Formats: sequence, C-alpha cells, structure tokens
Amino acid sequence: MAEQGLRLTDFHSPASTCSPSRAAILTGRYGLRNGVTHNFAVDSVAGLPLSEVTLPQLLQKAGYYTGMIGKWHLGHNGPYRPTNRGFNYYLGIPYSNDMGCTDIPGYNLPQCFPCGRYGLEVFRLKKNVHKGCYSKVGLPLIENSSIVEQPLDLWTLTEQYKSAAIRIIHNAREQGKPYLLYLALSHMHVPLAPPLPSDLPSSTYHSDDVNVYISSLQEMDNLVGAVKVASDDTDKDNTLIWFTGDNGPWEQKCQYAGNVGPFIGKWQTSRGGGSAKQTTWEGGHRVPTIAYWPGRVPANTTSSALLSGMDIFPTLLSLAGVIPPSDRHYDGIDATNTLLHGEQNGHEFLFHPNSGAAGTFGDVQTVRTGKHKAFYITGAAEACGGSTGRQQLHDPPLIFDLNYDKSEETPLDVRSPEYQAVAERISRQREKLLWDIATDKSVSTADYSKNKAAAPCCDPKQAVCRCHMQG
Repeated sequence: MAEQGLRLTDFHSPASTCSPSRAAILTGRYGLRNGVTHNFAVDSVAGLPLSEVTLPQLLQKAGYYTGMIGKWHLGHNGPYRPTNRGFNYYLGIPYSNDMGCTDIPGYNLPQCFPCGRYGLEVFRLKKNVHKGCYSKVGLPLIENSSIVEQPLDLWTLTEQYKSAAIRIIHNAREQGKPYLLYLALSHMHVPLAPPLPSDLPSSTYHSDDVNVYISSLQEMDNLVGAVKVASDDTDKDNTLIWFTGDNGPWEQKCQYAGNVGPFIGKWQTSRGGGSAKQTTWEGGHRVPTIAYWPGRVPANTTSSALLSGMDIFPTLLSLAGVIPPSDRHYDGIDATNTLLHGEQNGHEFLFHPNSGAAGTFGDVQTVRTGKHKAFYITGAAEACGGSTGRQQLHDPPLIFDLNYDKSEETPLDVRSPEYQAVAERISRQREKLLWDIATDKSVSTADYSKNKAAAPCCDPKQAVCRCHMQG
C-alpha cells in the first residue's frame, strides 16, 4: 500500500494507549473533551460517554453501511456496545486480546496459563508469578450484541475476521451502498500467530522470540492484504484505505513489544524507564500510517505534515460530504488536501496527553509545534526489565529539536534564543487549550466505575463463563 499510496511520516496516535486513542479517533476530540483518558477494564460498567457523537453514527445517518471488526475497548455493556454507537455490524473482542484467559494462550510476558490452570499453578509455586494475566473470565468473541464463543480460539480468529471483512465489503457493494469498515486488529498488542513457513531463509529471523513477532506481523499483513484485494476488486476508484495504529510498542513486553525505530526517547531511557507506549516520547505515539486510494492519493509519495488520528474524523466526514454537529469543539483537522493534493499543512500545535505514565490521566504533558517538542513531565513508565524512572516535573520544560534529534536525547539550552522563543509560544498555546477545555460546555465525563457483574459472561454457571454457540 505504501508503494501505491501515501506514507505519512509524522502521524501520531491521539494518545499512547488503547481506549483514549480509539475514543479520539472516533470523535475527533482530545480525551479531556470526550472524557476517555485511560483504558476501560473487563468489569467496567460504562464506556465512551453517550454524549459523544461518533464517526460511524454520522456516516450511518448519511446512508453508509457501517461495520466493525476487532478490538473495541470503549464499553461492552448495553448502550456502549459498538452496535449502539453507530455500527450496523460488529464482530470482535470487546477489549484487548490478553484481557481474558484462553485454552491455548498467545505469547505474552509473563506467559499466561490456559483457562482453569491458573489457581493450581500459583498454589504449586506458592506465589503469584503471573501478575497481569486474567484467569476468571474467558476471552469472549462477540457478534453484534451476543457472545458467540467464550473463551474464543485465538488461533482461528484471523480467518474469522478476514471472512467477515470481505463479506461486509461485498455485501455493501451488492446493495449499492457506500460503507465504512473499521478493522481494529490486535495482532501486535501481544503477538499471536502460527509459526513461519519452514522454507523461509534462516536470515529472516534470529531467535524463536523474534520468529513469534515476525509471524504475528505476517499474519496481520496477510489479513490487511486480503481486505485490500477485496476492496480493489469491488470499487477501488471510490475506496480510501487508511492504515494506522493506536499507540507505540508496549515496551515492558520486551521481545514481544516491537521496535520504535529511531524514536527511542534516549533522554528517558538513559535515566531508566520506558519511552514507548503510555508515554509522550515519540516512540509512544508516532505510528506507521498509510493512505491508499488509487487515482486519488498520489502513488509512492510521502508527507511530513504533522497529523493525528483525530484527523480521521473530520477528513472522512469531509470526503463523504457530511457536516458534524456544531454544538461541540473538534480538535482534529481536515487533512483532505494533504491526502489528495500533496499539501504539507498539518497541525500548528499538537498536544500529547498522559496515557498512564507520570502525572494525571489525560493531562496535556507534551506539546509539539513544527520541529520542536516540549515536555512538562517525564518518567514513571515501565521498561523491559521493570525499571520505571522517577517522575520529574520540568519548569521550564525540556524542548527538543526533532529535525536533528529524533532520539530525543539532548534538549535545547534554556538560555538560547531559540529555546526562549519556542518556550513562550508553546506555553501560551498550552494555557489557551487548557482554558478552552475548562470553559467548554460540550466536555464529556466518562464513568470508570467497575462491577464484577459487568464482565462479559455467556454462562455464569460454567468455569470462566465457558460456552460455544457457533455452528
């Protein structure tokens, strides 16, 4: 797709973890406005506030068939389910693929036991060696509003997703309807895939752990390829595919985390702690992004425009000729001219919220403008090996020049004229945003309360809620 489309090299997830990033993509608003500032849990009662208007809701009203496949993570009960937030059809996992036990677990760190074995193993080992593993509720597969399998079979999930995606594309075109397909894959959250073919050269990978990650990446690539082929075969001249991610690698997963490339956050890693997922270092939110639309998006091109996942909302609505409600403030910008005409205009200022590292969830801790990036707080994210690095407040802020320092290693000298000019502009815009949000009457508040009864369970009488309703 990159060779045949546009690669966006300065594109950022709206947050550095799952729920807030997805909420911002679907609403075009920062988490401080839409209310979603951190992840929802297995036993969360609610989800994305019902006062928020989503992209699929608006397109559905405009006559689009809307389907979603994969990870939702914005509420799995009652009105918070995907089919009540604008999707005609849903098939997937209500949260991450490691937030429930399975009979054949995927690869994780720590490695989790299959359903039913957790208690016996912990008793034998006399300690809880599997903190972070889920044992009491099987991972559910949900179709529309019904659990069809619990625990699901992770090893057949890709084929089920592929079949559903292709069916949505073909059915929409047979009915002569425009469509939105939101395909939210979790292959790289914690890797899962069958082994690579034995005939691949050994130079392709270096160890079993790398083999696992490559294999999972290949599995995801094959699924994306199948969707692309189905789209091309039906109506490629009228179909935009937008490929992106919701956060950077989960560093504490070590060999199963992935790679941040040059965006290593060296200032932080040299002091201990993580600099990828959950953080506002580049490795936490700069994500691979491609726009593909034959005949409309110029082939084999790149753009360094400063863009965000929040821009998907206004851009798709603009292309569809749909006007969003005027009773609220949107933070995303219309990137149509960047996609179709090569313009390099992006955000003048882009704000990155805390997504689980130091400070308060959702707080604007980092500000980007042009080549400069300012940090007001750092630390407290876990790295591979368990170090977190101490929380540090920065007043004045750390400011990096990303053109010359992609690894974010050496901040500008606070005494330099360059620093003084940038710090003043950034400080003024940050204060302006915070005041704007504080006085915004359209701000929503998410309910993060929990109740054990809120966990998805198709048969409470069975261990881990076991059931199988397919076929």
